[in-house]
Amino acid sequence: SGAVVEVAQGKDAQALVPFWKRLKHSRAKIEAVATDMGLAYIKAVRENLPKATLVFDHFHIIKLYNEKLADLRRTIAREANALEKKVFKGTRWLLLKTSSKLIVEKDEHTRLQEALRLNQPLATAYYMKEDLRRIWQQ
Repeated sequence: SGAVVEVAQGKDAQALVPFWKRLKHSRAKIEAVATDMGLAYIKAVRENLPKATLVFDHFHIIKLYNEKLADLRRTIAREANALEKKVFKGTRWLLLKTSSKLIVEKDEHTRLQEALRLNQPLATAYYMKEDLRRIWQQ
């Protein structure tokens, strides 16, 4: 039906125990389960609904990718020389922002491009993030 069947509070597998019991009695044919990326939930779904498709939402995927992108920027900035550090300073939010929301008057696009030119892995990770966002917009 596409309807939401259960919304559980908590982050551990115990939060879903009552639901799994009700589900077994209902004999429902669940085809897909949307969940965040918590390992306990993923494991519980796999154990209780092995044939169901797991679906992760846009918010949690982008959030996880942005965390990894920020970690990469920090690592690169730590290893940079003094001139590069100056360029990387203040780029965290520019990397996380959607490219269409960069503010021209503040030279955000120019500052971001300068940082991306200094480090190919950072540039690759940034453009992958933008591609990931575009996938959801299609």
